[in-house]
Amino acid sequence: MKKTFNFDNIKLFAMDVDGTLTNGCIFMGNDGEMFKSFSVKDGLGIKLLNDYGITPAIITGRTSKIVENRCREIGLNELHQGVKNKAAKLHELMEKYHVTADQTAYIGDDMNDLSAVRTAGISFAPSDCAESLKPFIDIILTKPGGEAAVREAIDLILKERYDFNDFLDL
Repeated sequence: MKKTFNFDNIKLFAMDVDGTLTNGCIFMGNDGEMFKSFSVKDGLGIKLLNDYGITPAIITGRTSKIVENRCREIGLNELHQGVKNKAAKLHELMEKYHVTADQTAYIGDDMNDLSAVRTAGISFAPSDCAESLKPFIDIILTKPGGEAAVREAIDLILKERYDFNDFLDL
């Protein structure tokens, strides 16, 4: 029997970065991390979450000035870097925003996301996520990390909420 999801309840959408918002490649030079590649489609999707009353959040194990800059650019205020226990951080965010697990979605790509995946009511993963994570994921997306997988998840959540007239002036 196929599981059904109530996307209308989602009020918090948390994301991993490397392998989810990016393709997982980290370009390093002598002075450290040099650049990451982000999809503009994911960026617009994250902005749309705000427009539709859903709080976007990033919970990542790494720390990156590049990610800080991207979050500032797209208006994402809930950035949590250097997080070892993603479930604990997700619980903190759920408390802060007074949401339940059923109102929370998470997208990640590897086993360091498992605790958050199991905490959220709905979990997503890019098509190229780690095989070992797949049994724990509710929805495996068609797009790989860094190639608008996050936007695909956002569109699933928002598709019943979109008022296409809102997009006529963009």
